[in-house]
Amino acid sequence: MVVPSDHDCLTIKRENTNIMSKEKVFADGFSFSTRDNQPDFVIGRVSVKIEDAMPFLKEHGAKRGWVNLNILTGRSGKPYIELDTFEPNSNAPKTAAVEEDDNLPF
Repeated sequence: MVVPSDHDCLTIKRENTNIMSKEKVFADGFSFSTRDNQPDFVIGRVSVKIEDAMPFLKEHGAKRGWVNLNILTGRSGKPYIELDTFEPNSNAPKTAAVEEDDNLPF
């Protein structure tokens, strides 16, 4: 939902607030860092400690064979990596197929 504010910009509020209600699962064995002198085209560096990451990947990737991770900024301003626990809502209504209308004027 887009809500006008007192400023020249728009404030966007999430309508579905239970997206963030799940407990955070930090990605064991993964770290993300940036460097002050890195070129503009470099976003950052992901480091993986294999000994810690393999059990984490096996535990959280067993269902689908994939693990999605999010790189976020903490309150301290430092980046961290978290397991993406989003699962699509299977109860969401399906969109109806669009019927073609042969009586269009063009």
